[in-house]
Amino acid sequence: MASDEQQIRDLIATWMVATKAGDTETVLSLMTDDVVFLVTGAPPFGKQKFAETQKPPGGGPRPKFDGRSEIQEVRVLGDWAFVWTRLTVEVTPPGGGETHKRAGHTLSVMQKVGGRWLLARDANMLTPVQV
Repeated sequence: MASDEQQIRDLIATWMVATKAGDTETVLSLMTDDVVFLVTGAPPFGKQKFAETQKPPGGGPRPKFDGRSEIQEVRVLGDWAFVWTRLTVEVTPPGGGETHKRAGHTLSVMQKVGGRWLLARDANMLTPVQV
């Protein structure tokens, strides 16, 4: 069986691939039911709000997502772990248009639930950058 650290690294890789593919169900399966997201300029939110933000506006086509997550540190402490990453995300509107890029650091808390690592808390400190 893979080490806890490798399982966490695999979770992050799966998250990135699923996000790019628009596979919201897979992304939702990688988080606890009581997950909390902290982002700049908005109040904390949970799993339901996250799922709502993944739906295309007006039911139209979804934007194109791309990104890179560079893991800086993984620390496992029993059934809890934290991960510090450098994250870059690019979002391009459907049909083209100006790509919006954000980059910065994240600090994520993982929890082992039923033998499986899941995202429990995430502080995302991304800011806009020029493309």
